[in-house]
Amino acid sequence: MAQEKISFKYELEKKEPRLGDGGITRGASVVDFPASVGLAGVSMRLDPGAMRELHWHANAAEWAYVISGNLRTTVVDPQGNTHVDLFSPGDVWYFPRGYGHVLQCMGTEQCHFILIFDNGNFSEDHTFSITDFVSSVPPEIAAQNLGISVEEVGKLPHKEVYFAQGQVPSVSSGIGLPSPTATLTSPHRYPLGAQQPRVVPGGGTQRVVTQADFPIAKTITGTVFEIEPGGLRELHWHPNADEWQYFIQGKAEMGVFLAEGNFVRDDFEAGDVGYVPMGAGHYIKNTGDTKLIVLLGFNSGHYEAIDLSMWLKGNPADLLEGNFGVGAEIVNQFPHTQKFLIP
Repeated sequence: MAQEKISFKYELEKKEPRLGDGGITRGASVVDFPASVGLAGVSMRLDPGAMRELHWHANAAEWAYVISGNLRTTVVDPQGNTHVDLFSPGDVWYFPRGYGHVLQCMGTEQCHFILIFDNGNFSEDHTFSITDFVSSVPPEIAAQNLGISVEEVGKLPHKEVYFAQGQVPSVSSGIGLPSPTATLTSPHRYPLGAQQPRVVPGGGTQRVVTQADFPIAKTITGTVFEIEPGGLRELHWHPNADEWQYFIQGKAEMGVFLAEGNFVRDDFEAGDVGYVPMGAGHYIKNTGDTKLIVLLGFNSGHYEAIDLSMWLKGNPADLLEGNFGVGAEIVNQFPHTQKFLIP
């Protein structure tokens, strides 16, 4: 019996946002997007100086990609080490589950970044925020813990702040910490946009960051494709991970094959989210007249993909003739090299 078709598309940027003092967020978990069982995502924007307050996530690690603007993050690990990093467009961060962190927009431009979480049940609304924590415990406990009076505790927020509007950081305020050596990376930062891409002339480019490049990112791999008009990320599948997609620019067609004749095709534009279950065959095609830019996240620290051309070129011609029931004149036109991105 054929499976019931489900949607692998969600119009994230059309969702009613959560608004706060200097911030906007839209999230999609499995509750909003039933296909997205293994990963969840958030589109967040911060105004200059605004921050997503100090918080932590109990049930998911956080991987992020900066689309525009400049940010500062701080993160504390269980050993008490604090890392302060500065991020620009194309940069990636990763915070393991439970690590306390804060995000703040710097400069004069609004920041926009995409967060990917390795749990489809994750909800950005159910995080552990510092103001929520402090305001929920008895005032005398908060006073003893913070070293202030009970009266002074009364001046602190009485509920979760979530977004807070602060001053744009300056050099004098400790905008960053000096680095003992010149390096592009830190334990929590990787400059994906600076990476030399994999290039297919006429087809497009791919940049990918795995745990091999970014050791702390044990549960999420990220990649950015730029596909030229008419270009096709060929038929393929991922043996080890689900795929979560955020379409940054352009228009696309994405098809997902689920076996037993089940195939789902959707059209995407900037701001939409797509999803592909582990092992399901799929493709992405640029259907617009401008470059397609799409961010992909996988719930594994290692990137694995099997492309149809990779598979076909490894089989004897006579076997392919028998499998497809056609002669050599057709089989000889099949790919003899891996195509990956097809112009």
